[in-house]
Amino acid sequence: MAIEAGELRERSGERERTGIAPFARTPVLAIAGAMGAVLAATAGRYGYFGDELYFLAAGRHLDWGYADQPPMLPLLARLMDAFGADSPWVLRIPAMLAMVASVVLTALIARELGGGRKAQMIAAATFAVSVQMLGSGHYLATSTIDPFLWTVLIWLLTRWVRTRADGLLRWGGVVTGLALNTKFLVGAFWVVALAAALICGPRDLLRRPALWLGALIAAAMIAPTLVWQAANGWPQLTMGAAISQEVSDGWGGRASFVPTLVVSAGIPVGVLLLCYGLWRLIRSERLRPYRFLGWTALGVLAVFVLANGRYYYAAGMFAPLFAAAAVEIEAGQAAKYWRWIATWPVYVLAAVIAIPMTLPILPRESITTAPDWARPVFASEEIGWREITESVAQAYRAVPDPAHTGIVTAKYWQASAIDHYGPELGLPSPSSPNRGYVTLPRPPDSARDILFVGNDPSVLVPYFTQVREVGALDNRAGIPNVSQGMKIWLATGRNGTWDTVWPKLTDWGF
Repeated sequence: MAIEAGELRERSGERERTGIAPFARTPVLAIAGAMGAVLAATAGRYGYFGDELYFLAAGRHLDWGYADQPPMLPLLARLMDAFGADSPWVLRIPAMLAMVASVVLTALIARELGGGRKAQMIAAATFAVSVQMLGSGHYLATSTIDPFLWTVLIWLLTRWVRTRADGLLRWGGVVTGLALNTKFLVGAFWVVALAAALICGPRDLLRRPALWLGALIAAAMIAPTLVWQAANGWPQLTMGAAISQEVSDGWGGRASFVPTLVVSAGIPVGVLLLCYGLWRLIRSERLRPYRFLGWTALGVLAVFVLANGRYYYAAGMFAPLFAAAAVEIEAGQAAKYWRWIATWPVYVLAAVIAIPMTLPILPRESITTAPDWARPVFASEEIGWREITESVAQAYRAVPDPAHTGIVTAKYWQASAIDHYGPELGLPSPSSPNRGYVTLPRPPDSARDILFVGNDPSVLVPYFTQVREVGALDNRAGIPNVSQGMKIWLATGRNGTWDTVWPKLTDWGF
């Protein structure tokens, strides 16, 4: 009991000195460590995801920008690839660290909102069992790094609201610059957040010189990418339109945005705390200084719904909503009949639901027979990349004039796989008119013929004298995915120069 009494005196002393509860270091780090252990144990079970292969390919052609993104992810992929391990586990180290750090930051946000030990544990655990965040920790992607940077930024803002330490705003500019170099979405956060602060406070945020100095820092950090975009005709705008069309065609459109986002917070605890946290952040007098963050969450949601974006664009707002809910539960504001939601059996249940949905815990051979609930959403797209590249190599070895034959793929995933595994199989560097690959190297002028990987070669017909089928991709695992069975064609006798032909293919493929 002496130890407990000493801890209580220490906590009481810290609250008296700072007006804030001590950080619940041991339990929060234990929760973060558990999430990290699960991510580390599953990170290398299958293989690369298609987008990860693309980041590796883009990283081999480093630039200040790309048609579909700023340079941060290709740079990170290049740095991890420099270890030379050719390992998905190594590539995913930044993703794992980002999600583990986000668990701790979510607890720290709860602390800034006035939460004690229990609130910090609830907030951290809710983030750790979130379906979206567990899945994000498994892949190196913009959808991993961007929410992490939003969480860092929101922690800085909540701390500034409590302390008014303007140095935090300057650091916010640095974090914003990093976020802009990952994805441009954080610009929407700032527009909405500043409007919300102007309407419901803290209005003095906009009068702080440090805020605008931070904005200048962020502008300086993103300037090279903006120059690149301007020099290349702002391809990011075209990419935005393409993604919007994809969302309409295959992601359910605007109608599915909110339901999918809410469910991705985690079943059952994440869903309930996300909604409760939003409600309390807007309504609670206890949280009134931070009310602008609740309206920011709604505003960000509205912006991305109107833009027809992907649901996970708004996932960067999970942490403050989880934290607000946790603070109100700890304070006894939640109705008694559902406070059970913040008990450990519920979190165990949430983890049991989330882990099979997002992480590859099953053997590879079980993917085709496992029930839907036990099959990770993108697991089938982590299998067979080397094998399909071998299919292309087999077709390439049979072409009549390999010295003058290039490789073009209809989609960027297959080009990325060939870029990664092709050199050791004797394949030339591939090209693709699809997505960000459009600004990577096009076929060389010496390539009179091309081996085309894609199901529809009709676009090639006007520019080649003959197009015939010569093979198909096979992942050799019998797993149906986007690559399995995709056709391989040989197009010979190019009509016109690549200066003429390639822009036509680019218009079609983007």
